[in-house]
Amino acid sequence: QVQLVESGGGLVQAGDSLRLSCAASGDTICISAMGWFRQAPGKEREMVARIIDGSITYYADSSKGRFTISADNAKTAVFLHMDSLKPEDTAVYFCNAVAAKPCFDGDVDFWGQGTQVTVSS
Repeated sequence: QVQLVESGGGLVQAGDSLRLSCAASGDTICISAMGWFRQAPGKEREMVARIIDGSITYYADSSKGRFTISADNAKTAVFLHMDSLKPEDTAVYFCNAVAAKPCFDGDVDFWGQGTQVTVSS
């Protein structure tokens, strides 16, 4: 199993910056990808940014140019630095990790509990 704990959320004003952190524990040696998703009230959960094999990054169009994802080499932490925050970024942000062999037979998703980010206008 992989346990994920997020931190760093809060209430900020539009234009501010915020840094989210996610600490991973357990079978971290089998993690192949980590990322951040978010879910706003009444909306589906959506991908914000992902990092694969510690260096290949993907961003949602809404995140490009404003958000930066990074992870430590040991796959025990992933970070999301968010600049120029907008009210539409308000959501619960979830940390995600995908773990596979040899720990698991196939790709398995793990999720954190989420951290609230609220951006006021």
